[in-house]
Amino acid sequence: MAPMTRSRAANEGNVPTEDLHVPYYTQRASAGLIITEGSQVSKDAVGYINTAGIYSKEQVEGWKKVTKSVHYKGGKIFIQLWHVGRMSHPDFHNGELPLAPSALNPNAKSFTPEGFKDTVTPKAMTTADIKQTVEDFKNAAINAVEAGFDGVEIHSSNGYLFHQFFNGTSNNRTDEYGGDMENRTRFFFEVLDAMKAVIPQEKIGARFNPSLNGMFGITLDEETIPTFEYIIKKLNDYDLAYVHLSEPFNDVSNVPFAVEHIAKHFRPLYNGTLMINAGFDQDSGNKVIEEGNADLVAFGKPFISNPDLVERFGHNYPLAEWDEDTFYTPGKEGYIDYPEYDEAN
Repeated sequence: MAPMTRSRAANEGNVPTEDLHVPYYTQRASAGLIITEGSQVSKDAVGYINTAGIYSKEQVEGWKKVTKSVHYKGGKIFIQLWHVGRMSHPDFHNGELPLAPSALNPNAKSFTPEGFKDTVTPKAMTTADIKQTVEDFKNAAINAVEAGFDGVEIHSSNGYLFHQFFNGTSNNRTDEYGGDMENRTRFFFEVLDAMKAVIPQEKIGARFNPSLNGMFGITLDEETIPTFEYIIKKLNDYDLAYVHLSEPFNDVSNVPFAVEHIAKHFRPLYNGTLMINAGFDQDSGNKVIEEGNADLVAFGKPFISNPDLVERFGHNYPLAEWDEDTFYTPGKEGYIDYPEYDEAN
């Protein structure tokens, strides 16, 4: 089950709750692996309303109830660790600017408590800000272990903080965190190295979206794909749980420098377990594995409306349709009220 923002932690502390988060994840425990919604590693990391964090004691206690229930049902669950960077708004930070590699506005929208607002020009992170964020991810990994998670996934994808460092159109730094590929990826590897000091690296995954373009403030350039090739090759020096890649979110067939078929392109570069995501159904998921271009397929939206997706695939039962109008709304509707398939009815 792929990570999906669902915005159900509608409480002052952004704590996962027993009446919503516990049943939601427990209903889907038959997934080979659940990767949770993105969970912010600090208050600075927030960029969307009602997202559950992993930096406070109360949040850890809330997640403990989730992991205990999922494990009771025989499931495995990783938490996705998240910092949105410039994809945020001062409304989340007491009027202060969100942090980013450089003071470059993504010219996107931020989902605030008062609705969608235009993003602003962020504050370029100082070296001290970067070091603090490394510590925030390290502490989040420690909290994840305490909360009972089987592992963690670093959200280095979809135009968020790490992706902003990787991309030349969002990172114009001239220090050791900007310029060439080694510098633009330095922050990610510093976080990874800090985390593997407190959690076994075989319990760490990382997610990337190499051909993201025209979304979340990201524009492809000539160095984008080579940068991701550099990252993926370097990850062969680690013993990660998996690398999680996304196929393009939109049509990139006419986009300069883009790669249309991500799994096929990156499979030869990575020796470890490769997970692929975005737009797969049962047949195309089986095909990408049979062709040897991925080891695992992550499903997102189908798991929203089909908590028993695994069983439906196994028995060739029809799939229920999801309701996009309730993806991010508060309460039970569109969250924990999708039924399992009843063959008799």
